[in-house]
Amino acid sequence: MVDAPRITAQELKKRMDAGEDFTVIDTRNPQAWAESDTVIPEAIRVPLDELEQNLARIPKSRSVVAYCT
Repeated sequence: MVDAPRITAQELKKRMDAGEDFTVIDTRNPQAWAESDTVIPEAIRVPLDELEQNLARIPKSRSVVAYCT
């Protein structure tokens, strides 16, 4: 598998503010969601260990950015 490029949180915000069309997948676990006040607008929340079972929820027509900690 090829390593995916990484971007910073600041670059992600810049791209979101510019209106770039992509899907954000928030792969943090439910405990991390509960402990954080960070919510990415329109992100699809899927714990990493459940990603494979949720692939159908991820649009294939645009780029994907995964958010994890």
